[in-house]
Amino acid sequence: MSTPTVTILLPVYNAERFLKEAVDSLLAQTFTDFELLALNDGSTDGSEAILKSYNDPRLRIVPNERNRGLIYTLNKGIDMAFGRYIARMDSDDVCRPGRLAAQVAYLDAHPGVAVVATTLDMINESGAPLPPWPDDRAYTTPEHIRECLLRTNCIAHPSVMARAEVLKQYKYQEDQKEAEDYDLWLRLVADGKLVAKIDEPLLRYRYLDTGLTRKDRLSAFERLSRTKGKFLARRKQEGSMNAYCRRLQLQYYWDLARARAKKILGR
Repeated sequence: MSTPTVTILLPVYNAERFLKEAVDSLLAQTFTDFELLALNDGSTDGSEAILKSYNDPRLRIVPNERNRGLIYTLNKGIDMAFGRYIARMDSDDVCRPGRLAAQVAYLDAHPGVAVVATTLDMINESGAPLPPWPDDRAYTTPEHIRECLLRTNCIAHPSVMARAEVLKQYKYQEDQKEAEDYDLWLRLVADGKLVAKIDEPLLRYRYLDTGLTRKDRLSAFERLSRTKGKFLARRKQEGSMNAYCRRLQLQYYWDLARARAKKILGR
């Protein structure tokens, strides 16, 4: 098999409810030079049968012997990827047909960009539209994204495509299970890598009533703050603090003060 331009990483864990719609949206892409790694992380439902029902040479089923979690599974997929670019996708989301074509064209035209995301259309469990995610639409240029990341995450993980050499170098940190994607963006921009976004909703992002997406704003705030703290602790240990890290450290101290104030005031 010739080397594909893109490797798509699709982690799958007990995803039978939405899996077929997700896979169908990938196999129907207008850009066809890709391999799809369906990373079955020890599913116990009908996910494996759904994957095996496809007869498309671009689809490779990669099983874990047991459930190992998202970070292990994604890093395994990165190691196995043959593509020049690596795209992410979740098993409950839906790609617009032109997503891969747009991101490949963007990375080809912008060699200095390490990662390119897209904006989203938010949908509910039945596929009906939801209001947009404000930070997703408000921050789309590399400069604005870099500034926003000091405060919060504005990149939807399943919407990204990255240069394979970048992901193979950085990978995901096992101790950042609460927000492994946010930690990755921080490490990239702190090292001067550009993270960009196509200002076009090329992914339908499903907001579920279960899982991490159900947590309230304070929980998300605390989760991202803990991620910042672990990131900063590692940079200090490595002796790699720089101007961006020091700015992030100031924001982290503000986060801690805000969290304490909320507890004191009972908010």
